[in-house]
Amino acid sequence: MRKLLFDALFKGTAVMKPPTPSDVMVRELAEALGERARQKLGRSLSIREVDAGSCNGCELEIQALSNPVYDMERFGLKFVASPRHADVLMVTGPVTWNMRTALERTYAATPDPKWVVAIGDCGVDCGVFKGSPACVGPVSSVIPVDLAIRGCPPPPVEILKGLLALVDGVS
Repeated sequence: MRKLLFDALFKGTAVMKPPTPSDVMVRELAEALGERARQKLGRSLSIREVDAGSCNGCELEIQALSNPVYDMERFGLKFVASPRHADVLMVTGPVTWNMRTALERTYAATPDPKWVVAIGDCGVDCGVFKGSPACVGPVSSVIPVDLAIRGCPPPPVEILKGLLALVDGVS
């Protein structure tokens, strides 16, 4: 134990470099998304994230949208705690039997107009959980899905691109 402590003191902390998305690209995507959401909805885009039974990989990428690297709240994207305040439901993971009713209630509690985004391969078609007896199926088998973003997990930039496409498709 003593050796580990001295090694840590002399070597310093191990630090990973942050992701290097193009600052200009992220800023342009986020500004466009915020601007179009305000044009279409008259307000900022409110997102409610629902984990229907995933491995939490997609949640990490979704939460990365709020970290200092992306900081999407400055552009009008905000995560809300209640589905009653949400415009978009972001659902991750295959829907498990235990989460089916909760997901249906969350969908029913979200006011119109509402959009559902299935995030990750598991949300789109059950991914590695396909065929599991614990799963009802993909998100689209329980509630209607407006947008599917593939990836295991999809990076934050792809989530932003998907949200921009969703808002652009709103008439």
